[in-house]
Amino acid sequence: MGKESFYSLIAHETQKIESVFPSCFSLSSNMSSSCFLPLGFPFPSNLQCSFLLLFSEDHPVGESKHCAGQPSAPAPPPHLSPSASSPNFFKYLKHNSSGEQGGNAVAKSISYRNALRKKLHSSSSVPNFLKFLAPVDENNTSDFMNTKRDYESKANHLGDLDTTPVKTRRHSWRQQIFLRVATPQKACDSPSRYDDYSELGELPPRSPLEPVCEDGPFGPVPEEKKRTSRELRELWKKAILQQILLLRMEKENQKLQASENDLLNKRLKLDYEEITPCLKEVTTIWEKMLSTPGRSKIKFDMEKMHSAVGQGVPRHHRGEIWKFLAEQFHLKHPFPSKQQPKDVPYKELLKQLTSQQHAILIDLGRTFPTHPYFSAQLGAGQLSLYNILKAYSLLDQEVGYCQGLSFVAGILLLHMSEEEAFKMLKFLMFDMGLRKQYRPDMIILQIQMYQLSRLLHDYHRDLYNHLEEHEIGPSLYAAPWFLTVFASQFPLGFVARVFDMIFLQGSEVIFKVALSLLGSHKPLILQHENLETIVDFIKNTLPNLGLVQMEKTINQVFEMDIAKQLQAYEVEYHVLQEELIDSSPLSDNQRMDKLEKTNSSLRKQNLDLLEQLQVANGRIQSLEATIEKLLSNESKLKQATLALELERSALLQMVEELRRPPAEASEGPGA
Repeated sequence: MGKESFYSLIAHETQKIESVFPSCFSLSSNMSSSCFLPLGFPFPSNLQCSFLLLFSEDHPVGESKHCAGQPSAPAPPPHLSPSASSPNFFKYLKHNSSGEQGGNAVAKSISYRNALRKKLHSSSSVPNFLKFLAPVDENNTSDFMNTKRDYESKANHLGDLDTTPVKTRRHSWRQQIFLRVATPQKACDSPSRYDDYSELGELPPRSPLEPVCEDGPFGPVPEEKKRTSRELRELWKKAILQQILLLRMEKENQKLQASENDLLNKRLKLDYEEITPCLKEVTTIWEKMLSTPGRSKIKFDMEKMHSAVGQGVPRHHRGEIWKFLAEQFHLKHPFPSKQQPKDVPYKELLKQLTSQQHAILIDLGRTFPTHPYFSAQLGAGQLSLYNILKAYSLLDQEVGYCQGLSFVAGILLLHMSEEEAFKMLKFLMFDMGLRKQYRPDMIILQIQMYQLSRLLHDYHRDLYNHLEEHEIGPSLYAAPWFLTVFASQFPLGFVARVFDMIFLQGSEVIFKVALSLLGSHKPLILQHENLETIVDFIKNTLPNLGLVQMEKTINQVFEMDIAKQLQAYEVEYHVLQEELIDSSPLSDNQRMDKLEKTNSSLRKQNLDLLEQLQVANGRIQSLEATIEKLLSNESKLKQATLALELERSALLQMVEELRRPPAEASEGPGA
């Protein structure tokens, strides 16, 4: 039904009622407390219920409270003839208002009307102005069960009087949807909740989300049967097994998380560009050598290892390859030097305190500040680096900590675990001879600067003269190269290749790389004509090498051999130093100091020579032992050879006898 037809029906029924009750629709000032419709007509309170029944969509509504000035028991109106458009309730109203049922019928319907008023205000499908027309008496506490009986008696009575009985009230389709999706209340349902619906007919459908209470409207719920001791034991057993399974799963998850973290850290560490791409064939060669059982006791061919390192080192195997090269060095030099430190476990060193802590902490932020593994302040990379440097400062009290060591330890830490990096740092410092340049007196570093100048003089004379013309010594640009092994200024891929060669050939690789870099950039250096531009070019421009230039430098290093020159330059440095001291006029105290220094240097040289002599004697003894073993093996092989020859002759004779015909064999004994 549309809105226009609905309001026309309202106007039509209102005219009918006005024709029957003209006195109730008079606009009087005495009816100030009466209720009004939206059309502006005052409406008697005893007819509000019937009017609401006409206009509500699906709900019969009850009668409101009496308006002020109205009698408590209104007089019955004149007879109202039902029409075809009037609802059945008007027929009931006609019957009820005609006085046939009397005041008893009106009294019985009061409770039912109050229930309808209450239901009207709780409905979501009734317009607000209709709720306003039927106010609810909040103080009314009538019993709905009695109301239901009154309603049933009236319905039966109406059925006897009229052929159209009042049908049992059903919910609208809107209310049915609402009741199916309504959120259940926390409290248990009480029977009174369903009494309101029972007034109007059938019981509403229960929401599937409502909790079922033991004393709910559907009857008491039977109690759960008690379990036996056997069932309880089975439940406990099942719970324990599930708990054990959960603990195992948690441990496995922790292992997986740790492995994932290790993989992420490894990817983070190896975040640099490779210089020499490693082919699959070379990677296969390295993997074969690394997987050799008992490799720490087997000497591999040096030429094969040189060739493999020259062709490239796979980045993900680089740390393991460095350990493999260190093992081969120990097999080649079985007698370690006397400068080896005490064998103190790494974890024990971490428990101690160091006096170099402040200097180490300052340099942590300066070490590879752009690399993601070391960039986080006091992150995993910086903490591991601090532990390594702290442990070494406690292990080597003479050196302690020196600027530049953090870069060497950082390169090692990028390719292996913390403890393994500490072991490889010990190997580079004590076995490869890097420790000498970090001593507090820095004498070895001065010797290295002199050796580099002499190499430039011998290999690149024009570049040497250009630098000397502008008074540029190697200490202005090359000192960081030696102290950090090129790690502070050059790309990480290039530095990793330098470390590959250091583990293979020793510390002289630093001289080769420096000489190759200066020689390859000689034309560009000669273009600059003052000290500032030359030093700035060498420090800032030269390290930004291209991949082709870096690979060319590495190839040149493999082809160079400057070991003899370096030894000669070192002796030359000491001779020149003595001549310089002798030529200068000195006082007696200065001469005494000079003699003491000379004496101490000679003692150190004697100790070094004695150490070299002991190493040579050890090698001689080992060679003699191997010769004796070879001689004994040779004698054994000779004896075995003689035995094999006798056996061979016997076998040949037997073969000849077997080849003879049977007749000759029979004639032989008869003759």
